[in-house]
Amino acid sequence: MTTNRMAHDVAIVAMGCTPFRDHWNSSADDLLVDAVGDCMTALPGLSLDDIDAFWVGTQGTGLSGQVLARPLRLVGKPVTRVENYCATGSESFRNAVFGVASGAYDIVMATGVEKLKDSSQSGLSANLPPADGTDVDWTAPAGFSLLSPAYQAAHGVGERDMRSTLTHVAVKNHANGALNKRAQFQKAVTAEVVERSPRIAGQLGVMDCSGVSDGAAAAVIVRAEDAHKYTDRPVYLRGMSFVAGSGAGLASTGYDFTTFPEVVTAAAQAYEQAGVTDPATQISLAEVHDCFTPTEVVLMEDLGFSERGKAWRDILDGRYDLDGALPVNTDGGLKSFGHPIGATGLRMMFECFTQLRGEAGERQVAGARLAVAQNLGGQPGSSVAFVAVLGSEL
Repeated sequence: MTTNRMAHDVAIVAMGCTPFRDHWNSSADDLLVDAVGDCMTALPGLSLDDIDAFWVGTQGTGLSGQVLARPLRLVGKPVTRVENYCATGSESFRNAVFGVASGAYDIVMATGVEKLKDSSQSGLSANLPPADGTDVDWTAPAGFSLLSPAYQAAHGVGERDMRSTLTHVAVKNHANGALNKRAQFQKAVTAEVVERSPRIAGQLGVMDCSGVSDGAAAAVIVRAEDAHKYTDRPVYLRGMSFVAGSGAGLASTGYDFTTFPEVVTAAAQAYEQAGVTDPATQISLAEVHDCFTPTEVVLMEDLGFSERGKAWRDILDGRYDLDGALPVNTDGGLKSFGHPIGATGLRMMFECFTQLRGEAGERQVAGARLAVAQNLGGQPGSSVAFVAVLGSEL
């Protein structure tokens, strides 16, 4: 499979993000207007009329580009709606990037939004198409709970060590979220609170699961050569890949629930484009899809940050803490920031953008030069995966 660089390098010149939380008094329209407004304030003298094309990612909040065109009162503009499970926000970004990289447009906007909290359902909602009855019927917590015992068995990790590892992920991400005014949960938690939380599935308790929230995010993207027309601190896309799995893992005896093969492939392609040969030492920080605590453990190995079978030890040693060698989920991640499906991928980009520009305040990673944003959708054995490498320099 080819991993060619795009015809034109691209840069992010502005981003906006709403707080992710229970927005009972705000509609999806309101959230999009807020995120886009936040984004455009960084581009004085520019209006939405100057944007050539728009993308909006949402899983269940709307069915067409009018999800964005209506609240922004866009007239005569191409607006495309995309959806790709929990990687929907990343899909919006990816397609917007291609719009600029192809030369079709000069300046574009990617957005993502989801309204989950005042729907008629609890948890992550989805309108699934009719099936033939052979699909595996399970919940997301149940599916991802299989990662922990599989990891233990494959690498000889004891029950107490695995529980401590999952707990450390939760405690770390809540500590980071406590420093973030946009996070859904802005309170640090103790290991005792995590481990005493009500059980949901397998080893997973409530505190092992990401938050369900409302929110929106937006990004303005241009060709790299034009970036300094809009900002003196652009963030450049160094590499990007997306892989949709075939779903064969769920029907194969060869899949052991200790890896996301789609992430491994996407990461390898993005790293090759970016010239990253040793992600464990070259990457300054990473935003990863910690939908459940064991997911983050597995992802540390799939992304090449830890050796196989060693992520649990690296986590307990503090390697991925805010003051560690490679901080992960510096904004709190899905665990603390929340997870409005269509906005999550762009929220990851927002944190990388903020960190690479040196604007993260108490969460700032010193000397940040390269960041990874990794977004996942679906379930173990049947997932889609996005990986991007962003840099403060091209």
